[in-house]
Amino acid sequence: MAVVLSTLMLLIFSKSFLGTSSLGVGINYGQIANNLPSPSRVSILLGSLNISRVKLYDADPNVLSAFANSNIEFIIGLGNEYLQKMQDPQQAQIWIQQKVQPHISQTRITCITVGNEVLGGQDLQLPQYLVPAMKSMYQALVNLGLDSQVYVTTAHSLQVLKTSFPPSNGAFRDDLIQYIQPILGFHAMSGSPFLINAYPYFAYKNDPKSVQIEYLLFEPNSGTVDPNTNLKYDNMLYAQIDAVYSGIKALGHSDVQVRISETGWPSKGDVDEPGATVENAGIYNRNLLLRMQAGQGTPAHPSQRIDIYVFALFNENMKPGPTSERNYGLYYPDGTPVYNLGVQGYLPRIDYSSSVKNVFCIFRVLVLILGFLFFA
Repeated sequence: MAVVLSTLMLLIFSKSFLGTSSLGVGINYGQIANNLPSPSRVSILLGSLNISRVKLYDADPNVLSAFANSNIEFIIGLGNEYLQKMQDPQQAQIWIQQKVQPHISQTRITCITVGNEVLGGQDLQLPQYLVPAMKSMYQALVNLGLDSQVYVTTAHSLQVLKTSFPPSNGAFRDDLIQYIQPILGFHAMSGSPFLINAYPYFAYKNDPKSVQIEYLLFEPNSGTVDPNTNLKYDNMLYAQIDAVYSGIKALGHSDVQVRISETGWPSKGDVDEPGATVENAGIYNRNLLLRMQAGQGTPAHPSQRIDIYVFALFNENMKPGPTSERNYGLYYPDGTPVYNLGVQGYLPRIDYSSSVKNVFCIFRVLVLILGFLFFA
């Protein structure tokens, strides 16, 4: 009897019982919506997908608590609205004491992003606060003995580039170099990566007649060749990554790694958003996942495995902007996949935050199975 019970428990809780395989990437877990499942239910979904890395845009204590004692690594975010305040080292230390320290013993927090797409954005005052805030956050981690566990960085849009093709000519905008140069110095000193939000979809949206969509979707295509290096690119994302590397090298750094903090494709858009379809979104993300599972690097950096966080876990119905902004999710809020990714996730229909309900449901399953074994 003990052997039967042990076997049943292993089956119930094993990942193989859910019939899934790992996505091989991180995921952005945005919450600008009023219809999302509870964090405790989301933890079950991500566990069923074998996702081990999650990026938040804040430091939501409900999410961090729901993932306690899991193997999932978290990137947490400091919003742009806090940058000016966080120039003060004392304020930065208070933030970490309140947002990080209460959770880090049970939830694996490995990174803090200080701001998102600050450079090249609409607020022209924010860039001056960025580097001081990053330094204050880092120093606070040092003071609290957490700098070996948590690194500090910030995420940029590709608007920081003035040139992206050919990739070997990649260069940052002249007006932003005054900020990017010290950011690169900070990364080199602290060992943290340079994060980029890269969306090949935007190239198609802006000029669909001039861009071959297969090149954007990782589908078979003629590709492009960098005339300076003779390297061939069969997709735009890899070319964008290498353009960023070239921009970094042009500023004197070969000691900073580039990672993709966001990439994705919308499954729905407005009439002036060509290519935003369920079919294209599925193709983009399926092909992206296959390449990441293969451990690919870019043509210019073949030995450096690409590190990517897909945007996003759910469609977010309260995001402002065009329709596409609310339709980047891999899943609808009810846990239904927007398209087939080739993996099967599981979002429980009950709230697993209640341990009583949890135990009761497991008990019922055990009774049913044992009844079948004894009376069959």
